[in-house]
Amino acid sequence: MADLSTDQVLAALEGFVDAELGQGLVEAGCVENLQVDAGRIQLECVLPFACGSRHAALKAELEALLKQSFPSVSVDVQVSQRIDAHPSAKKLPGLAGVRNIIAVASGKGGVGKSTTTVNLALALAAEGARVGILDADIYGPSQGMMLGVAEGERPETAEEKYFRPIERHGIQSMSMSYLVDENTPMVWRGPMVSGAMQQLLNQTLWQDLDYLLIDMPPGTGDIQLTLAQRVPVTAAIIVTTPQDIALLDAKKGIEMFRKVDIPVLGVVENMSVHICSNCGHEEALFGAGGGERIADDYDTELLGQLPLALAIREQTDAGKPTVIAEPDSSHAQRYREVACKAGALLAKKVQSAGNSIPNIAVELD
Repeated sequence: MADLSTDQVLAALEGFVDAELGQGLVEAGCVENLQVDAGRIQLECVLPFACGSRHAALKAELEALLKQSFPSVSVDVQVSQRIDAHPSAKKLPGLAGVRNIIAVASGKGGVGKSTTTVNLALALAAEGARVGILDADIYGPSQGMMLGVAEGERPETAEEKYFRPIERHGIQSMSMSYLVDENTPMVWRGPMVSGAMQQLLNQTLWQDLDYLLIDMPPGTGDIQLTLAQRVPVTAAIIVTTPQDIALLDAKKGIEMFRKVDIPVLGVVENMSVHICSNCGHEEALFGAGGGERIADDYDTELLGQLPLALAIREQTDAGKPTVIAEPDSSHAQRYREVACKAGALLAKKVQSAGNSIPNIAVELD
């Protein structure tokens, strides 16, 4: 066995395809620090996305594969993850303290986008990532309440011009709700809203984030255009319900991101089925298969289907979203599956040069 080479070990691993990445671990560049000597194989498998809950199982699978291929050697596989920064499509300068920015958007309100955003953020954190949320819905910010931030709590400042994000459940967050009274309406025109969003984003001292999720307001207006032109957004996720009218608006959201060269990782179908809190009966109140259809139409992915369940609403309203309140529940598991899939898609996506963003001239009277 002294003649065993690294090439033989790599050949044995060639056929091992990671379910989330959809490609072999060797092809994906995940095999590192491979050492073969004195009847012993050592290697590290470094995954490029957040999936901490899978590490133990993957370690066991790889060790079993190598022991089967080379019965007379000892095998030691270590599994870890390293989330790299992916450049924005337009190669804008990165945001300090943030590796990747993901916009979570919907074409219309009322589809549970903010609830999905906070649970996805918590799911990514549960899988071992460092995560933040920017609540970009200036007119109706809700992330503070969902994260359990007390009314009136204000972010600390630094150097009289920066905010320190408020942290809850391991998530860094910034929201307009931290700066104004919750009953104060934001009676602002579009340019003021876009400016406020940029200030919240750029004047917050984000601390070493793998992912910053931006909870977008509904629609395809000023804030979305500002993001596309001035913020290094890595990719977007679209949240919809199966209802036909929601799907129409979700399509507009996908088209908008495509026009400004922001890749769409996929679609999350929220409120896919209603789960009765008494008997557990499931019923598709808003129709079925809508998320899958729109994903097929736009050659993107259906990241997952999330239920309409009373517990999800109650837990989020109470400031302890499902992933924190019931981490072992089937609902929390669905959020974690969506988070892992989105992270894997982001890790393997190939950025294209794309077309230049159109110049938009606006004259204010």
